[in-house]
Amino acid sequence: MTTQSTGRQERAGLSTALRFARENPVTLFAMSGLTLIVILALLGPVITRYDPLASDVPHALRPPDGMHWFGTDELGRDVFSRVLAAARLDLAIAVSAVGLSMAVGVTVGCFSGYHGGWLDRITGRIVDVLTAFPLFVMAMALVAVLGNSVENLVYSTAIINFPFYIRIARAEVAARRQLGWVEAAHVSGNGPSRIVLMFLLPNIMPTIAVQASLNLGWAILNAAGLSFLGLGITVPTPEWGIMVANGAHFMSSGRWWLVVFPGCALMATILCFNLMGDGLRDLLDPRTRA
Repeated sequence: MTTQSTGRQERAGLSTALRFARENPVTLFAMSGLTLIVILALLGPVITRYDPLASDVPHALRPPDGMHWFGTDELGRDVFSRVLAAARLDLAIAVSAVGLSMAVGVTVGCFSGYHGGWLDRITGRIVDVLTAFPLFVMAMALVAVLGNSVENLVYSTAIINFPFYIRIARAEVAARRQLGWVEAAHVSGNGPSRIVLMFLLPNIMPTIAVQASLNLGWAILNAAGLSFLGLGITVPTPEWGIMVANGAHFMSSGRWWLVVFPGCALMATILCFNLMGDGLRDLLDPRTRA
């Protein structure tokens, strides 16, 4: 019986996935594009022939050709190698920042929404204060105070994302804490921590997953924006925002490839994350599968 039940569940899951792929081609395209971007980023050192930090001044500012697919920059560095290296860095920053903010924010929001009372009121006021400031300006201030480094960029990006997860977790848990199955778990002898972590948290994870997917795109844009303004990653480290900022100085002389390729990589990654978030909402929300 267990084997038959498992087989039926697997077939049902495969059927749901195939139906979702047929009904959501845009989301499937976004997931495929994001998978390709991640694979290229991870395999960058293997598929590129050039060191992203190695200068070759005699071949500076060469347009795209068979040797340098994306051309070279003002120091002769291969732009294709630098775009892939920047993808690894920006994706690592986004995943680290979103993972940190989600872990802390969801935990605080869940316990606040479950217990209510003074804890919920204090948490609500903190969230209101954080969301009262423009988030990008807050990130600029945090990086300016903490200093330019990858770690500080991760921390500042995580801090400005805390309110999203706290607010969502509070609202979702507060809406469920009086339901019958939660009361049954309490009557069965489960303590508050176990009820929150073992019963309520798994129940709200689909909503959290959608928010995390959207936040990954925002985190990449935030890191690139700070680096573009000189407040994030510093040269010569390859990063999409820095590459766009440096390449902008050469646009007037026709060196378009210095801006177009890193800019397109940044735009494509953010677009894929946003489209994937919409698709996850459709896939994980039972109301859309009915």
